[in-house]
Amino acid sequence: MQGRTVLITGGNSGIGLAAAHEFAARGARVCIACRDQAKARQALADIRARTPGAELELYSLDLASFDGIRRFTAEFLAAHPVVDVLVNNAGAYITQHRHTEDGFEMTIGANTLGPILLTELLLPALEKSDDGRIVHLASMAHLAGSIDFDSFRERRPYFAFPAYAQSKLGNLLYSNALARRTRVTSNAIHPGAVASPLYRELPSLLYASFRWALVSPERAGRLIADLGLAAQYRATTGTYLAAQPPAYASRRARDVALQDRFYEHCCELVGVPPRPVLR
Repeated sequence: MQGRTVLITGGNSGIGLAAAHEFAARGARVCIACRDQAKARQALADIRARTPGAELELYSLDLASFDGIRRFTAEFLAAHPVVDVLVNNAGAYITQHRHTEDGFEMTIGANTLGPILLTELLLPALEKSDDGRIVHLASMAHLAGSIDFDSFRERRPYFAFPAYAQSKLGNLLYSNALARRTRVTSNAIHPGAVASPLYRELPSLLYASFRWALVSPERAGRLIADLGLAAQYRATTGTYLAAQPPAYASRRARDVALQDRFYEHCCELVGVPPRPVLR
C-alpha cells in the first residue's frame, strides 16, 4: 500500500519490529516511536537492509509520560496531518512496583493509559484518512484480568501478572469501546506466545522453562500488517483476532457497560473529552 503512513509504538524490537518489516515490505511509510533510540536506529538499519528504499522515520516517545505523549503528537502531527494506521504495540511486563511521572501504577499507566491518550490525540488525523485503522496489542492474559479502578494509582500488594492482565483487559475494553465511537476501525489482537523482549524482566530460569513453546514475532507481524493494510479488513472493527489461537474474548471484555465505564474513566484520567457512541 504505497504512500500509507503507519505509526508503530515500540517498533524497535520483537513484534513491533516484525510488523515494521511487514509494513515496509508492503510499501508503507513506517514511523517508529519508542524510548530506546539507539536500538531503534539499529532497527531502521535492519529494515533498510531487508527492504532497500524503505521510507522510515524515527521518533522519541515515552508512554509513561503524558507530557511526553503530548509533545510527541504535536511534533508528529506537524509532519503528518493525515495518519493511516496506528499500531499500539508498546508494552511491558513490569515485575517491580513503580509509578509513571503522572502518578499512576506503571503497568496500567504505560500499557493502557498512555496508549489511550496517544490514540485520542491522533484520532483526528486518522479520521482524515480514507481508510484509517488502529491495531491494539492485547493478550490472552486478559482472560485472567479484572478492572480495579482504585488500583490505577496504587496497587498494594503488587503482583506483576494481575497488573499485566488488567492492563491487557484494558487494551481490549478500550479497543471495543472506541470501535463504537469512530469511523476509524479499531481491532485488537492476541499475538500468541511470542519470543519477544516482553519477557526481558523475567528470571532467566523461568524464561528458559517455557521458551521452547514460543513462536516467532513474524507471525504476529503479518497479522498486524494485514489488519492495517489488507482489503479484507477494511470494514472490520471491534474484533479480537489471534496470530496463535485461541482468540477468545472474556465476558468482561465483551461487557458493553464496562467498556463504556472504562473508556469514560480513562479519558478523564488522561485529560481528553470522551467521544459519544456512534453505533
